[in-house]
Amino acid sequence: MRQAGRSLPEYRSLREGTTMLDSCVRPDMAAEITLQPVRRHRVDAGIFFSDIVVPARLAGLGVEIRPGVGPVFDHPIRTEADVDALPPLGDDYDAALEPIREAVRLTVDELATTPLIGFAGAPFTVASYMVEGGPSRDHLRTRALMRSRPEVWDRLAAWVAELSGRFLRAQVLAGASAVQLFDSWVGALGAEMYTGHVRPHSAAALARVADLPVPRIHFGVGAAHLLPPMLEAGATVMGVDHRLRLDRALEVLPAGTPIQGNIDPAVLFTSEPARHEEARAVLAAGARASGHVVNLGHGVPPDTDPQVLTDLVSFLHEQRVPRA
Repeated sequence: MRQAGRSLPEYRSLREGTTMLDSCVRPDMAAEITLQPVRRHRVDAGIFFSDIVVPARLAGLGVEIRPGVGPVFDHPIRTEADVDALPPLGDDYDAALEPIREAVRLTVDELATTPLIGFAGAPFTVASYMVEGGPSRDHLRTRALMRSRPEVWDRLAAWVAELSGRFLRAQVLAGASAVQLFDSWVGALGAEMYTGHVRPHSAAALARVADLPVPRIHFGVGAAHLLPPMLEAGATVMGVDHRLRLDRALEVLPAGTPIQGNIDPAVLFTSEPARHEEARAVLAAGARASGHVVNLGHGVPPDTDPQVLTDLVSFLHEQRVPRA
């Protein structure tokens, strides 16, 4: 799962003295951080090291990741004039993506036959950070903007969708074997708000890579009630977080939908028997899916013991998946 490297001592050593966003746009560092968990844990794919606000920074917006806080934008987007002032996404943005393309090329060369999964933040989550100015518990300003000025919201979300879509496309053209659109905060929305105000923009982002022969994974946190419309946004694989059993997710998804998920990260802090029991349960719950990418149901907590992850991957590789 994303952020698998941040629990590693070699990651902390490499990152020392470098900000999070600076490390994401240094090709050699981004490649090395992507490779570290693959080397250590022997997982079956790498996930490109980045952050959901990297595309906004590359487009010229002032944003930083404050330790213990998260992404914070210098100038929150609150009015139509703020949207008017967003930088155009022309050829300059393509040029700004070169460090990302180079990082992907370096990573793919090192991974050899191991696939790389590209990554980008979904329009709702990124736009929410931009409207709120930083992390939010309830996203009230964002939800209010969607309701009171839907035309302003649509212009902002469309701008972010182009940003994220082109970010994904750059990774695939540089060698990524799959992409994941990650919607951290989408669970704050009801189904009607999602389908009316968000799904078209997530669809626009995913459409940027729809002509390329790679799987498109869509993942939202707390989004059990949104799985069908999120799939309909253009995904070919549906990510499911740890709040919903995979067999229940499969009941609401179309037959033949591949899934990704969803070991509860909390078991990383339990006993080995408890971790093995959870892993077996997840395998059994996903058994009737046409394909199952086994991973955590959310990111790796930074204080995870790396050996626990290594051992869990090894245990999963030893299993014979029961077929429903």
